[in-house]
Amino acid sequence: MGKRILVAGTWDTKNDELGFMRDVILAQGGKVVAMDVSVLGDPALPVDITKHDVAAAAGSSIAAAIAAEDENAAMQIMAQGAAALAARLHAEGRIDGAIVLGGTMGTDLALDLVSALPLGVPKYIVSTVSFSPMIPPERLPADVQMILWAGGLYGLNSICKASLSQAAGAVLGAARAVEPPRRDRPLIGMTSFGKTVLRYMVHLKPALEARGFEVAVFHATGMGGRAFESLAAEGAFAAVLDFAPQEVGNHHFGSAISAGPDRMLAAGRRGIPQIVSIGCHDLVDLVGWHPVPERFRDSPFHAHNRILSSVVLNAAERREVARAITSRIGVAKGPVTVLLPTQGAHEWDREDGPLRDTEALAAFLSELHGTCPPNARLVELDCHINDAAFSEAALAVIDGWIASGVIVGATPAPRENAETV
Repeated sequence: MGKRILVAGTWDTKNDELGFMRDVILAQGGKVVAMDVSVLGDPALPVDITKHDVAAAAGSSIAAAIAAEDENAAMQIMAQGAAALAARLHAEGRIDGAIVLGGTMGTDLALDLVSALPLGVPKYIVSTVSFSPMIPPERLPADVQMILWAGGLYGLNSICKASLSQAAGAVLGAARAVEPPRRDRPLIGMTSFGKTVLRYMVHLKPALEARGFEVAVFHATGMGGRAFESLAAEGAFAAVLDFAPQEVGNHHFGSAISAGPDRMLAAGRRGIPQIVSIGCHDLVDLVGWHPVPERFRDSPFHAHNRILSSVVLNAAERREVARAITSRIGVAKGPVTVLLPTQGAHEWDREDGPLRDTEALAAFLSELHGTCPPNARLVELDCHINDAAFSEAALAVIDGWIASGVIVGATPAPRENAETV
């Protein structure tokens, strides 16, 4: 029960607040590793990791940070060191979770620190700008928790104590309750949306589990893609079924619903086998309560709910998405198969469907053919992405990779008279 929590912040200026959170964690039976990321002052109480340790972990020193004569430059040194130390502490089993406190400067550092910790490690940021649009989505770890530091910019009071005590209790409780991801079965990472739009996972998940895989399906609406890419970068997947690359188009066209510029790159860089497809490639998601951007004012429009809406891309825009996808496939160091269901890419994209554009789909497929890099195998399928034939084609690729030893630890299902796609 004595879980160890890293408590980080500028202990010179926020000693009372950080000390209060430390005391809450200790009172609840936890343990604390205190990290000081201040530059100019010294903490009133001893800490476990000094500011000098933090600067040194960044290959620098407090003297160099002060000599920069720029608060931003100094704190970036501290952010680099704090992130490196947090990762090391976790890898060595010396912390079970982390909580960081700060205003805008401290939050900037906190985002780097918690991003250094793997998915599944409890990570909390207590900030005066929690949930603010100042924080770009691509800097948020997929499983970070943020709590608003209300009324506590300077000193303790009953208002901020309510926030700080909840945060301290939350990170300790999470460290006690968390069930870390297992590594006893090969893991398949799959991207998709809800069953209203894309349905292949309903057939694929049990079929893959029957082969000995664990299957994790990621909701490709920005943060889901971030989690998918984070795990891929760790090498957590035996293979990926990246069937919903819509976040690539979202980022390309400047949507706030973005998984960042590295979407669809991590698996390829790690050499993880990939099956790629085109689910919802023709849609760009927008924040439902934001004004529609001028360039999309005349585009077909679908309001999914009050927080999410989508515009339908025309032929020229889809060609741009195709090139963005193939450029990412081109970096892959492992095998890549691209499945192209020619009869549609989501449930609204069926014949007579409300968002159907046959000519634009043809233009997209043509651009994929024309720009597909030589390291990828492109396979056209005379079916819709939600048809059973699509799922069977994906399973045939997986079975071929198992049989050839590209994927280990799983068993191909018997397939009478089947040909590997």
